[in-house]
Amino acid sequence: MHRYTRRQVVAAIALAACVSIWPAKAATFPSKPIRIVVPFGAGGVADLTARTVAQKLQESLGLPVIVDNKPGAGGVVAGEAVAKAEPDGHTLLLMSNGTAVSAGLFKSLPFDAQRDFAPVSTLGYFDLALLVTPTAPYKTLPELLAYAKANPGKLNVGTINIGSTQHLAAELFKARAGVDFQIVPFNGTPALTAALRGVQVDVAVEILGPMMGQISTKTLRPLAILGDERAPQLPEVPTVMQSGVANFDVSSWNALAAPAKTPKDVIARLNKEVQAALANPEVKKKLFDLNVQAKGSTPEKLSELLSTEIKRWSEVIVQAKVPRL
Repeated sequence: MHRYTRRQVVAAIALAACVSIWPAKAATFPSKPIRIVVPFGAGGVADLTARTVAQKLQESLGLPVIVDNKPGAGGVVAGEAVAKAEPDGHTLLLMSNGTAVSAGLFKSLPFDAQRDFAPVSTLGYFDLALLVTPTAPYKTLPELLAYAKANPGKLNVGTINIGSTQHLAAELFKARAGVDFQIVPFNGTPALTAALRGVQVDVAVEILGPMMGQISTKTLRPLAILGDERAPQLPEVPTVMQSGVANFDVSSWNALAAPAKTPKDVIARLNKEVQAALANPEVKKKLFDLNVQAKGSTPEKLSELLSTEIKRWSEVIVQAKVPRL
């Protein structure tokens, strides 16, 4: 029987170990199509943002990047699908401030927005606005606030569904401005727009992008932007803070996240590719045309943003006594 020396045995063990780990070391990312699960229907700002970035990622990664729309249940369906997906970076979630809202709005969720996802990067930010009709008696936000204070409870402010960012932004504005008005929710932007134009409500709080057509034709008039900076598309319109309401900054955002336990090197690769896509002039232009400011982040910054937003909107939900679902 052949007898092996100690040196030969050690060498054989070392070779076997190298062979066993070689497939893992040699595995590349991506190795199959990437799926971005979007918790909204096709055609909206979030969907179009995801598709714009997905197209550029597909070019750089050399594999299909598919947008999978899973609307409904406040983003729960989409979130659960990604939280339970294989943590290999090939299934991503389009996060938004709606993800943060859901954390405080639902009594229970099949996932934890902070523990069950690995942040990749923000994609962009988009503005909300306070809008009135051209015939409204208040031409500025200070005039609107003066009216509201002189007529408590008489002003009707329209938003889309209860628990939406627009609805909660109206609740936060009500508290920060120290005024009393009625918030009237509608089932979607078209119904809200029709109600405002028909003077069923006095003011609307809505995402700016879908309203730009009405603004450009002077069918509706923006009183103020809710974020901390003026909208690039409407530089003449002041922000709420510039109009006298301190400590008020609300904007919508979109981001990408992977399932928790996705390897850090895969997250780093995704972040690098997303940053490159957002820096592309063509992508920037397409997003600008959607009234989205392209802006990436580190995974750590996205984690901080999500944490801050969950805390803020959870507090608004409690203070405004919004029924939890």
